[in-house]
Amino acid sequence: MSSRHAVTPRGLNVTHSSLSQGRFGRMFRKLAPAKFGAKDSDNVANLSALADKMVADFDGPKDGPDAEESGIPALYTYFGQFIDHDITFDPVSSLTKQQDPDGLVDFRTPSFDLDNVYGRGPNDQPYMYDHNKFRLGDKVTGAGVPDAHDLPRFKGRALIGDPRNDENSIVSQFQALMLRFHNRMVDDNDSLSFEEVQQRVRFHYQYVVLNDFLPRIVNADVLNALKTAGQYDRSKLAYYHWKTYPFMPVEFSVAAYRLGHSMIRPGYRLNDADNMLLQIFPDPHNPDKNALTGFRAMGPGRAMDWGRFIDLDTRAYGVEDDPANADNKRRLQFAYRIDSSLVDPLRKLPPEVASNPASLALRNLERSWRLGLPSGQAVARAMNVTPLTDDEIIIGKAVDEPGAGDPQVKIATIANGVFAGNCPLWTYILAETRWSQIKVQVPATGAPAGGINTPQLGPVGGRIVAEVFLGMMFGDNSSVLSQDPQWTPVTGSGFALKDLVAYALGQGDPLH
Repeated sequence: MSSRHAVTPRGLNVTHSSLSQGRFGRMFRKLAPAKFGAKDSDNVANLSALADKMVADFDGPKDGPDAEESGIPALYTYFGQFIDHDITFDPVSSLTKQQDPDGLVDFRTPSFDLDNVYGRGPNDQPYMYDHNKFRLGDKVTGAGVPDAHDLPRFKGRALIGDPRNDENSIVSQFQALMLRFHNRMVDDNDSLSFEEVQQRVRFHYQYVVLNDFLPRIVNADVLNALKTAGQYDRSKLAYYHWKTYPFMPVEFSVAAYRLGHSMIRPGYRLNDADNMLLQIFPDPHNPDKNALTGFRAMGPGRAMDWGRFIDLDTRAYGVEDDPANADNKRRLQFAYRIDSSLVDPLRKLPPEVASNPASLALRNLERSWRLGLPSGQAVARAMNVTPLTDDEIIIGKAVDEPGAGDPQVKIATIANGVFAGNCPLWTYILAETRWSQIKVQVPATGAPAGGINTPQLGPVGGRIVAEVFLGMMFGDNSSVLSQDPQWTPVTGSGFALKDLVAYALGQGDPLH
C-alpha cells in the first residue's frame, strides 16, 4: 500500500503510514458487545424492525416552518458532514462479521487539518491549484444569486481532496466555499507562504468547530464539565486516551457522530426559482433528476443562496402550512431536530450513495452490531451516568405536540422486547437528546418569542463527541488548542460559521 502525504502547517510531509493512518479502536474496551438475537439472521431481523421504526413516513420538501425543525440553521448539518470527511476515511471496510475495530485503518488524518480540502498539497496535486490558490470550477447561475462557483471538475468528477465532499450538492458547494475562503485569505495576506495561509485557514475552521459547532449540538453542561476556568482542559478527558497518536473510536464514528443523519430535511430550497425546492435524494417511486444527489456538475439555475442555510442576514420566519406566504420561499431553513427519527428519503439510499442494505438506519445499526459495540445502557453505566429507562427511550420525532402521523414508540415494544435494557448505542444517543433540550432564539423576524425547542447530545453522546473532538485537537501539535488555546480571529471571539461563509463570499473585514 503506497503512503499518502499530507501538508502540515510547517510545510513538512508526514506519511500516512506513520501518522495519518490512525487505527480505529474503542473507548470502552472492557464492555461486552450488544447482541439482539441468538443467530446472525435474528440480529439482522430485529435491527431491521428497529430501523423501520426509526424512519418517518414520507414527507416531501416544503417551504415554511416545520414542527420537526430545530433552532439550528440547516448548514450545520452539512458542516458536520464536512467535519466527518476531514477526520475519517475508511475506504476498505465492509459489513462483515469478521471486522475488528482495532484492525480498521483510518485513511483520513485523525485531526482537524482540512486534508479533505488541501489534499496532498500543490506540489503533489498541482491540478487542484493555481500557484498558492485553489482552482475554482465553472460559474453557477441561480435566481437571486450573483456569484457562485462549482467545484473544479474533469468529466464531471470533482478535483478535490476528498471525493466524498461531492456526494450531495450542499456539501459540495460548501467545499467550494472553503476553496474561496482559502483564496481570499491568500489575497488578504499576500506576504505569507502557502503553509502560513493554510495554518490560518485551519485555525479559523478549528475555532468554529470548538466555539460554534460543538455548542450547537452538545449540551452546555457536558461541555462545561470539560473546562477549567472557561478553557478546555486536556486533563478532563476521562474516556478518550491514546498512546502515541489519537485514534478513531468506533463508538464515535459508528454511533455518536452519526447524529447528523437525524438532522437532514426531506429537501431544501436553493434560491428564488420556483423549481429550486429539491428533495435531498430522488424519490425511488418517482425519480427526480433535480434532486440534490451529488457526483455531478451543478446544473444551470442551481446556485445556492447561502442566506437560506445560515444566518448571513435576517429574514422572516414564515408561516407554517401556508404555501402562498411569500416569506416562506426566502426564509432561513433549519435543521431537523436531533432525535431518533430519520426522514423517509433515507429509507432507501440511491445507488450513487450506497449499495444494499439501502436503509441508512439499518446500515448504521447493522454496522454497529457487526463491530461489536456495547449497548447504550452499558456505555452509560461505564460513564457513571444513570441509564435512560426503557420508557424514556422513545423512537420517533421529538416534536412538541406529536400528531397522528408522529408515532412515539417505546423501545421495549419493538421486536418482542429484545431491546429492553439493551438499546443499540446509536439509537440510545439519539433518544437521549429528547431529555437534553434547550430553547433557541432563532435569527428570524416573527419567530416564536420563547424560542424553538432544540434537542442536543446529552451526557453519553455529547461526552463521546466532545472528548473525541477535543482529544484530536490536543493530540495534534499544530492545532489551535495545542499552539495557542486562547487564539481568537481578528474580527472577535464571536466568529462563527456564518462569518466563515460571509468571508468566503467576499463580505466582511479581512482576516489576518
